[in-house]
Amino acid sequence: MNEWPAQILGSSAKVRHLGLADYLPTWQAMKDFTASRTENTPDEIWLLQHPPVYTQGIAGKPEHLLYNNGIVVVRTDRGGQITYHGPGQIVAYLLLDMRRLKLGVRGLVRKMEEAVVDLLWDYRIVAEGCVEAPGVYVEGAKIAALGLKIKNGYCYHGLAFNVDMDLSPFAAINPCGYAGLQVTQSKDLGVAAGLDKLSEKLAGKLQIGLGI
Repeated sequence: MNEWPAQILGSSAKVRHLGLADYLPTWQAMKDFTASRTENTPDEIWLLQHPPVYTQGIAGKPEHLLYNNGIVVVRTDRGGQITYHGPGQIVAYLLLDMRRLKLGVRGLVRKMEEAVVDLLWDYRIVAEGCVEAPGVYVEGAKIAALGLKIKNGYCYHGLAFNVDMDLSPFAAINPCGYAGLQVTQSKDLGVAAGLDKLSEKLAGKLQIGLGI
């Protein structure tokens, strides 16, 4: 696990780049970090990619997996339904003290969405969040999915931003529980910047928005 320099002068958060990391040990590491942190523990942002995996939220309905294409499905402890993670997608896990940040779940979700919206606007792409179906959308197609777990005032999990990936596994699910929902990615919208650059920019947007 490599620590990146903070993008913001005076930032107290640690930004870590995990590279390509399997889902299950990463999930366990988030739980371990959250269980052991104290009120003095700095917040962290973990940036990574996952090998192909479907994750299904704690209240997720199995019927949103339309057919078995051989990709493993993990029942996880975040909110939301089913989504897909794979190489070429930036996953940003937010390990935050929500009491210290004076944030509720709805406020945090809005700030996560705003970070992606602001990032895309840097490339003159108009995107928007959605109160009824949290995430970020470009002309109705989803480019970023969100999911959180809150425990004892701390959160983990976070967001997944599609950059340059094989989108075909999304066809085997109702993304985030919505039948027929289209998905998109920054490469297909004309953004030439790659994963490293966009990861760095996304972390910076999150730090600014969250004040960490």
